[in-house]
Amino acid sequence: MATTQITVKLLVDKTARKVLFAEAGKDGVDFLIGLLQIPIGSVVKLLTTERMVGAIGKLYKSMEDLDDSFLLSKNTKSLLLNPTCPTSQPRNSLFLLPSPNSSSEYYKCTRCSNNISRVCGTTCPSCRSYGSYSISAKVNYVEGSSTEVGEASDGGYVKGVVIYTVMDDLSIMPMSTISCITLLNKFNVKHVGTLEEKIVKLGFEEGLQLLKASLESKTVLTDVFLTKKYGNRRNI
Repeated sequence: MATTQITVKLLVDKTARKVLFAEAGKDGVDFLIGLLQIPIGSVVKLLTTERMVGAIGKLYKSMEDLDDSFLLSKNTKSLLLNPTCPTSQPRNSLFLLPSPNSSSEYYKCTRCSNNISRVCGTTCPSCRSYGSYSISAKVNYVEGSSTEVGEASDGGYVKGVVIYTVMDDLSIMPMSTISCITLLNKFNVKHVGTLEEKIVKLGFEEGLQLLKASLESKTVLTDVFLTKKYGNRRNI
């Protein structure tokens, strides 16, 4: 995992014990948006099946325990329990999950070439009526450049020319003086003396806490950094 930590500034209402909003640069926003890229199977694996809300953890555990003799392919379990990210992750990603690269093995149908798979020998759905055609012809995966997918040369998701406001529920917007004043009015802040700045760092542990809190709460920043509801790894 990456060791780089990202600094984010929180504006805290000391009286209400609540994070009003956070000030984050490109790195912080890229990190938060990157949570959307984690496949659900990897979310369960990171947080553990016992700590997942709802039934998805049970589904993951069932697949984990299912004997390979019941599966159509010996690779099925690995693909579901250890999924790869569909696109490249930013360089500052703290969840270094597998992603497609030039060393990945992909296969195409030996007849039509219309369908591809990561599992050699998969039956081609388009050619099933023509006989026993399988997806077994190896092809090379070529990673597109950052400019081809609209990313800046430094990677990530957002531009680094502005500062961003991150709300307690992880809503993100470009920061401006007017928007900050509007937010203070929205929160009915009468005295600036009740406010304080708190600097926090986003590392792997904080990422896990934010990930779990985002699945359960709409006051994510407050829960993680003030009340420490998710501050203990054993609670994740």
